[in-house]
This record gives sequence, structure tokens and C-alpha cells, in this order.
Amino acid sequence: MKKIVAILLTMIIIGVLLIGVEELPKFGKQDNPANNYVMEKYIEDGVKDTGALNIVTGIILDYRAFDTFAEATVLFTGAIAVLMVFKKEE
Repeated sequence: MKKIVAILLTMIIIGVLLIGVEELPKFGKQDNPANNYVMEKYIEDGVKDTGALNIVTGIILDYRAFDTFAEATVLFTGAIAVLMVFKKEE
């Protein structure tokens, strides 16, 4: 019975994810969110706004600092959880 429930739940999750992927904008179209004004602002004003000579560094460390901090926190928490699971009892 548990296997049937697990298979059904997995199929439902896969279906929801596939529906979500189908709703994504098509690659390369001009009206995609990736091709909007934010990209132009980063390229034109990135060096002036952040002071970083590398555009990627300026975006990651200045424009998206909170997001990067949250990602680092999630990775650190995951690493600590893995270490706790694999820790040998003495």
C-alpha cells in the first residue's frame, strides 16, 4: 500500500512540475522576462552603481546580496545536516 501511495504522489508531483515547465516562456523570444529592461540597466549602470569592474561580481555582491546570502545559508545548513547524519557515534 505504501508503494502505491508513493508512486501516486510521485506521479502527481511530476505532473505538476511538467505543467509548470509548459507555462515557461519560450526560449529566445523578445518579450521574455530575461530580455527586459533590468538586463540593460545592469550592463549600462553596473560598474557605476557597484564600483566593481566585473559586471557579474557587481550583480552577485551588490544587486543580489540578500539572495546570495540566503543561498549560502541554505548550502551551509544542508552541509551541517549531512555532517550530523554521517557523524559516527563514539
